[in-house]
Amino acid sequence: MRPAEPGAPAQPLASAHAIWSISGIVLLVALTLTWGFNWPMMKLAVQEVPPWTFRTLCVIVGGGALLALTGLTGGRVAFPARLLPPLMLISFFNITGWHLFSAYALLYTGGGRAAIIGYTMPIWASVLSVWVLHEQVGARQIVALALGMAGLGLLLAQDLGAVGATPTGGLLMLGAAVSWAIGTVLIKRFAWHPMPVMALTGWQLLIGGVPIVIGWWLLEPVPDLTALSLPGALALAYAVLVAMVFCQTAYFRMVTLVPANVAAMAVMAVPVVGVLTSAWVLGEPVGPAEAIALVLVVGGLFLLVRRPAR
Repeated sequence: MRPAEPGAPAQPLASAHAIWSISGIVLLVALTLTWGFNWPMMKLAVQEVPPWTFRTLCVIVGGGALLALTGLTGGRVAFPARLLPPLMLISFFNITGWHLFSAYALLYTGGGRAAIIGYTMPIWASVLSVWVLHEQVGARQIVALALGMAGLGLLLAQDLGAVGATPTGGLLMLGAAVSWAIGTVLIKRFAWHPMPVMALTGWQLLIGGVPIVIGWWLLEPVPDLTALSLPGALALAYAVLVAMVFCQTAYFRMVTLVPANVAAMAVMAVPVVGVLTSAWVLGEPVGPAEAIALVLVVGGLFLLVRRPAR
C-alpha cells in the first residue's frame, strides 16, 4: 500500500490473515472520508488565504503536532545526524514540492479534479521504483500506468478543448503527484532506523517546510486571518487541524489495526470522496470526463494495491 498523504512512508501493515478490528474499520472509514473531504476544504481555503501562508500553517502545525504526539506516546523524537541529508532530500519532494504545487494547482482547477490527478502518485511511484530501486516491472504496472495516463490525458484534453481554458491547474497537480512519487520511492531507498514513522513524518513536515516559511516571509504579507469569511475560516481550520493532525495520526494508528488489503482501500477511495464532496460543497460539475478519468485512475490504483494470494 502507498501512504495516504505525503510524508508517511510505506511500511509493513497488518497481516492479511489478521483478525479484522472493528475499531480499525471505523478508523479506516473516518480517515477516508476526512481526507477526501479535505480537497474541497483546501480549495475554499486557498481562495481566501495565499498559498504560501496556507502551506506554512499546514507544515508548522502538522509537523509540531506529530513530533509532540511521538514524544507523548514514548517514541524517539531525535534522529542521528547521519539521517539529516536523506531526510532533507525526501522532505523537499514529499513536503516542499507537494504542498506548493498542490496549493497553486487549486487556484486553477477544482478540488475533485485535483484529487484525481494527485492520487495518480502510486502509479508514477511504481514506474520510478523500477529505475531507483531496480524493481521488476510487470504487466500489472504497465496497465496501471496506461490507465493513469489515460485518465490524466482526458482531464488535460478537456481543459485544452474548452474556450479560453488552460491546463495550468492540471499540470501543477501533476507536478505535485510526481514530486510525491519521487519522495515516496526515495523513502524506500534509505534505512530510517531508529526513527519512528510518526517522527519521520513530523520532521519531514518541519524540514520540508523551511523553504515554504522562507517563501512566505519573502513573498506574502502577514495575513489578517480575522478578515476571513466563515467558510474560509472553517476550511482553513479543517485543512490544518483535521487533515494535517488528525488524519496523519489516524493513519499511523489504522495501519496497525487492519489487514493490508483493507487499508489499501483508503488510497482508492480518497479521490472518489474528493470528487463527490467537491461536487457537493463547491458545486463542481462531475461530467463524463471526470467520471471516466476517476474510473481509470482508481482502476490503475486497484491493480497496484491488489496482491495475489500467497
